[in-house]
Amino acid sequence: MNIGIIGYGSMGKMLAQKFLESGRTSKNTLFVSNRTKERLNEIATKATVCNTNSEAAKNADILFVCVRPCDLKNVVTEINGSLKKDALLVSLNGSVTFEMLEKIAPRKIAKVIPSVTAEINRSQTLVSYNNFVRTEDKISLEEILSCMGNVIVLPENEIGMGSELVSCMPGFIASMFDVVCKSAKKHTSLPDEQIIKMVLNTVSATGDLMIQKGLSFEEVVARVATKGGITEEGSKIIYSQFPATADAMFQKTLDKRKQTAENAAKAFSTGD
Repeated sequence: MNIGIIGYGSMGKMLAQKFLESGRTSKNTLFVSNRTKERLNEIATKATVCNTNSEAAKNADILFVCVRPCDLKNVVTEINGSLKKDALLVSLNGSVTFEMLEKIAPRKIAKVIPSVTAEINRSQTLVSYNNFVRTEDKISLEEILSCMGNVIVLPENEIGMGSELVSCMPGFIASMFDVVCKSAKKHTSLPDEQIIKMVLNTVSATGDLMIQKGLSFEEVVARVATKGGITEEGSKIIYSQFPATADAMFQKTLDKRKQTAENAAKAFSTGD
């Protein structure tokens, strides 16, 4: 099976590297194009470098389009006539709807939203399909994506919140524990590096413990926060004060997502 990637930015580069590392593709079956040709020099010995997007499209059975929302309409318009009749078009943009894309290319289309944790093969990769995609196409795409971690299939209308929970969440988690570590620093002489390492290892181990033992958040709290103990006092503060922050965070990000989707819709309607 031939795989095409249009756009060799951070996401396109990551996909290419993961597909090659996993053995799911090779120089003769991976076709890559990018607006700035010089960026493809680093992968020229591992993949087939294409001079145009249409060249990548005509060779691909599954084509990943990794470009900005403002460029997506032009790229899909450019390649639509070159795509194989049975090829699967994959957009890595959650803001552009299937309806928008189908006006240009009424064909099999999927959305894919990976996480930065794909770098260590632990991505929770989101996938959504339009009505043209067949079962065998889904199996093929999900098998390819499994090299980065777990694959989670969602309906299109849940991709936004799904993205908050898996794609944006590493940033949210890093932000939260950055605050925790800086607050802890005010009360200790331990070096910053040691504080961060202690917290990160504990966060990672807690997540693994919960997954392996099937524990809920409440169960972990109950096991650690003994009645009248120190942990209980800290947990009370978090449960009483953090919900407002979490609500504000999701409201702000979902509002931004809605605005991005509206901008994408305007871009796709231009020239209609």
